[in-house]
Amino acid sequence: MQPNAESHNPGLDGCGVELIEAQLRVGAFSPHRHDTYTIAVTTAGVQSFNYLGKRWQSLPGQAVILHPDEVHDGYCCNQTGFSYRAVYLPPAHIQTVIGGAALPFLAEGVSTDAGLVASALRLIAMCTAEVDLFGYQDALHQLVSAMQRGEGGPPPARRNVNRQAVMRVREFLDSVPAPGTNLDQLEELAGYDRWQLSRDFRALLGTSPYRYLQCRRLERAGQLQRSGLGLAAAAYEAGFADQSHFGRVFRRTFGTTPLAWHRSGQTCTIVL
Repeated sequence: MQPNAESHNPGLDGCGVELIEAQLRVGAFSPHRHDTYTIAVTTAGVQSFNYLGKRWQSLPGQAVILHPDEVHDGYCCNQTGFSYRAVYLPPAHIQTVIGGAALPFLAEGVSTDAGLVASALRLIAMCTAEVDLFGYQDALHQLVSAMQRGEGGPPPARRNVNRQAVMRVREFLDSVPAPGTNLDQLEELAGYDRWQLSRDFRALLGTSPYRYLQCRRLERAGQLQRSGLGLAAAAYEAGFADQSHFGRVFRRTFGTTPLAWHRSGQTCTIVL
């Protein structure tokens, strides 16, 4: 996959919401999964992908909403390729709106709903502009409300989950602890059964503690690279066994190589 890309807001480097504006002319994203929501709008061409056992095509002006930890790919259906804008939205941000309720899940990979498309466009715009926390929070609430309406039917029953413990574990994993971290350590930190912790973590944040930590290690490696450290050294410092290990995990997570990905994306610091 060789995307041509345009970065946004050079002054907003950090950790938080990943911003992508890319053109795919040849090749494809191999099957992969994020620990975030993918909120995307096709801007030109036809964006084709497999998701939840179906093939989807998104046209300009349509919204693509993919749930965390669901495998998907991306490919061109003709020689003209496609362009898109997207944000990778952490479930923890959505939890600031819904406060422990089940994460919104849209079974349709592509939506033409005017409210959902408008709210997706607004959130992307808020992330690509100068950081305005109040504006971002308002756009986030608008998007979450549109996603909940898009689910249809009555809202799912709220599970009795230990939100405080999960967020405590999330903060620990955000620090990118040294290699060797395991469920025994997380159980001690949370103060209750590791398997229930794993279920609660997935219910609130859309992925497992292990996958969440792997993604934080990838982020740390990227930060170290941007600070001037070589790829092999950055991978090791972030907790990977070696550069090859880093590359395998990266491709499983993003469906492409580190070089191609970092040409097309940027991180925006938004702390809620």
